[in-house]
Amino acid sequence: MRKFYEQLLENNKEWVEKSLALDPNYFADLAKGQTPPLLWIGCSDSRVPANEIIGAKPGEVFVHRNIANMVVHSDMNMLSVLDYAVNVLKVKHVIVCGHYGCGGVKAAMGNMSVGIIDNWIRHIKDEYRLHDKYLNSIEDETERFNAFVEINAKEQVYNLAKTSIVQGAWKNGQDLMLHGWVYGLNSGFVTDLNVNIASNAELDEVYQLSNL
Repeated sequence: MRKFYEQLLENNKEWVEKSLALDPNYFADLAKGQTPPLLWIGCSDSRVPANEIIGAKPGEVFVHRNIANMVVHSDMNMLSVLDYAVNVLKVKHVIVCGHYGCGGVKAAMGNMSVGIIDNWIRHIKDEYRLHDKYLNSIEDETERFNAFVEINAKEQVYNLAKTSIVQGAWKNGQDLMLHGWVYGLNSGFVTDLNVNIASNAELDEVYQLSNL
């Protein structure tokens, strides 16, 4: 156990040395501040590293991760990240990226209790209920699982669009576009789900806030 921990510290030293060898001002430039054009909302799964997937460098992606890449309207952690990214960093894109094989989505499709996370997964179960006719019509279990992963990512994009943070930015004329992706663990490729929202016109009227 201790050997693993000590190796992490050694890895850090090697990374610093390699980075400075390529650019002596690497860390000095990073310390000056950040102006990332993108907020990434992804899953906590250790196999889905935001920067590496899109070939981004440190400072280019602002990141929020949680179980099953959820956008929950009462989650102050996510809302705080979103508010800072949109209103302070002025990001121009927000990507919600799910991934095939997501354990949180899989758990939401069954009835087994997995502990305190049951309360979080309940939000995903609500989505299944909204799309149960379509999902239950898919006989192949793997195909149904993949379809639900995609649906979950799409729903989170719409949840983003419903927030007062995003709608306030649009009302103020800020360039901000929301996107939904799914990452393939077994291929490395992302799938664009073709849900790209740049105004509240694509939302049901009841979600369009008019007094911001």
